[in-house]
Amino acid sequence: MSGERDLRKLLSGMRPELNAGCYVFATVPPSAPVPPGVTPVVTVLEREGRTLVVPREEADAAGLAYDYTAAWITLRVHSALEAVGLTAAVAGELAGHGLSCNVVAGFHHDHLFVPLELADEAVTLLTELAGRSA
Repeated sequence: MSGERDLRKLLSGMRPELNAGCYVFATVPPSAPVPPGVTPVVTVLEREGRTLVVPREEADAAGLAYDYTAAWITLRVHSALEAVGLTAAVAGELAGHGLSCNVVAGFHHDHLFVPLELADEAVTLLTELAGRSA
């Protein structure tokens, strides 16, 4: 089941959806297991450690250190992993308004982590971008 590749269709159909909650980026040693009670929404294994993106409440309960709190936005369009330009267009739109954005591509959707206090603004900007792309 392949996703959409056409950038205009991707942008006009992205339907950004704000997921409930606050998420944090924490790290554990690369060989360490995920702590009990922690269910990451994203895991990235790097030489320096295993990055876990987890609900803040779970990080706090497990004693994980973090310094970035984020909102999680899902772009509801099914994007092909080989699609060109979606990440650049979305990150560029947010950057143009001073918002940072950490992007993770899943098999079906792209996921954005933006500063928690700017979540509503990010969704509004992305919705406007989608409207301009239709």
